[in-house]
Amino acid sequence: MPKTTKQQTGQAGEDAALQHLQTAGLKLIDRNYHCRWGEIDLVMQDKDCIVFVEVRLRSSGAFGGAAASVDLRKQKKLQKTALHYLQKNRLSARQAARIDVVAVRPSRETFDVEWIQNAIQS
Repeated sequence: MPKTTKQQTGQAGEDAALQHLQTAGLKLIDRNYHCRWGEIDLVMQDKDCIVFVEVRLRSSGAFGGAAASVDLRKQKKLQKTALHYLQKNRLSARQAARIDVVAVRPSRETFDVEWIQNAIQS
């Protein structure tokens, strides 16, 4: 089944976030990791730290924009999913980890990207 325009825009926004993070020196480990608790868009390596990245795309800044859309419920799901990933890959005891949010907003022919490091504290 072909992707809809909304799905294509979402994928392009996630690609823009990935490119932004890779330009900053992070390396991609996994993409769209799923488990029973939820999904993590990007799993990256930043030096000695595993970074779980939630990419949020919003076409406007109304209602607080993309970053504000990561409510408490979503934060808890991300924390559980990140912990599952660490345990499944036997990384929890020996690897530092954090959860970042990348807010993406379409602008003309590209995207504006705002990277919020360590956005969700556990």
